[in-house]
Amino acid sequence: MSVCSRLLALLLAAALPAPALAAETYALVVGIDQYPHDVSLDGAVKDAEDVYGSMVAAGFQAVKFVDAEARKDAIRKAWTDLVERSVAGDTIIFTYAGHGAQMPELIAGDEADGLDEFLQLPGFDRSRMAETQNEIIVDNEMNAWFAEAESKGVHVLFVSDSCFSGGMSRSVTGKTRLAPAVTVKLSPPSQEAIAGANLKENAFKQVTVLAASLESQPTPEVIIDGEPRGALSWSFARAVEGSADRNGDGVITRIELEDYVFSNVKNQSEALQVPNFTPQIARSDSEVVVRLTRGLPAADGSAQAGGDQQAAATPRPVKSARDLGWTGSIALDIAGGGDRPANADGSGTPFRWDVATGTFYTPNGDVAAENVGRDRIQSVVDKFVLLDLLKAMASQNPGAVSLSPVRDIYAAGNRLRFDAPPGRYGNMLVFNLANTGEVQFLDMQTAGTNSAEFKLTDVEIVKPYGADHLVVISTDEPVDAIGAVLADRAATPAALLQALLTRLDGREASVAIQPLYTRETL
Repeated sequence: MSVCSRLLALLLAAALPAPALAAETYALVVGIDQYPHDVSLDGAVKDAEDVYGSMVAAGFQAVKFVDAEARKDAIRKAWTDLVERSVAGDTIIFTYAGHGAQMPELIAGDEADGLDEFLQLPGFDRSRMAETQNEIIVDNEMNAWFAEAESKGVHVLFVSDSCFSGGMSRSVTGKTRLAPAVTVKLSPPSQEAIAGANLKENAFKQVTVLAASLESQPTPEVIIDGEPRGALSWSFARAVEGSADRNGDGVITRIELEDYVFSNVKNQSEALQVPNFTPQIARSDSEVVVRLTRGLPAADGSAQAGGDQQAAATPRPVKSARDLGWTGSIALDIAGGGDRPANADGSGTPFRWDVATGTFYTPNGDVAAENVGRDRIQSVVDKFVLLDLLKAMASQNPGAVSLSPVRDIYAAGNRLRFDAPPGRYGNMLVFNLANTGEVQFLDMQTAGTNSAEFKLTDVEIVKPYGADHLVVISTDEPVDAIGAVLADRAATPAALLQALLTRLDGREASVAIQPLYTRETL
């Protein structure tokens, strides 16, 4: 090509309109373990690192503050910078893992319960509240921040892995992300704390808040992959990696995020938590809260959702359980001597078996099984190895099941109902992994039969007590061979594990898990 031809080509290229760009996503990530003036946490920084890593891998422009870096002035400046950088249609995701707390409302009549909630930063000291109250972020202030973004047409997703109130009936050894309440009335820490009192979360049009639990529940740190973690942060990180993008179109809708997070928080917290969205109902079926296509030319003719162009849907690869971190073993501490069962030499926070009493405890401190002798310990261990496999599968494609009434734990004589709605797959398996280590077959539906919702109604809680796990697997893969294993009255967790590894590992399948913790009396 001649010099003149090259020059003409460059001039023509410069004259053409630039391609439309997909909206950008920015992220502000905060995680605090070290509280010099309060009880420190164990998993909030891991949460922040995990979420930050998933954001960066997704191509988001992210900034992170952990422990002593998490000063209010630094966080406020980072937020201001992100809002200034954003344009209409962009998204800012703000995630927080650490202590939350409550205090008397700053503005009289502002809160229905008379209490303001706040995020507690490391510099806050209850013994010097007047001097250090600038190191809290009050809910009113957050409303003012959100309003700044919304005024520019910028979407906001706030993910709070902390708690502000609540108590639990389960025995959990992990720390709770709840700092003691402030009981004296403080002066507003900023002008924003006054102005923001007139702004309510449900009045925003482009702000979504995702909290780790209902206000009546605690937010405990639970053991995930052997380490203390926040179940919401872990689930949100997996969501951003793409697991919540069920149809593979490059965006995560509010409904997709809700379905994914509800199921996986329940799985990872062993039903201790129910996440809470504000607003409670999605604004539309196509409301987008996370965009996984950023700053790239928007494809011509792509589908529309919430006014934003989306990438063409592409199938998501299904990873094997081992690629997702499943090891095929658990860590087990044996109190009182005894031979170590197979598959019990894993690492991380251990399960615990008290040989003298026969009590088997989860890493979270719950009683998982009673009267576990040497004749049953292998089956109980194998159950939890199998359960870890099922949780790994569910992290990619969770299903939906429910128990009602909803409780942390059920007592002898309580009655409940279990529902498994029909899914989008042709085949379904339903079974229970009992606290005894037994596999109990409940139902199998295959293509060509009249598939329908599976229900257990008026189920009464009876002994033995501990932790059962009701499981529903839905898939288009053949399930007859797995069903044959389940239907065998001598079925064991080890046999079912092998069947699932052979038939479904790495293949598309939806997995729903419903933990069911019971005891004789509450």
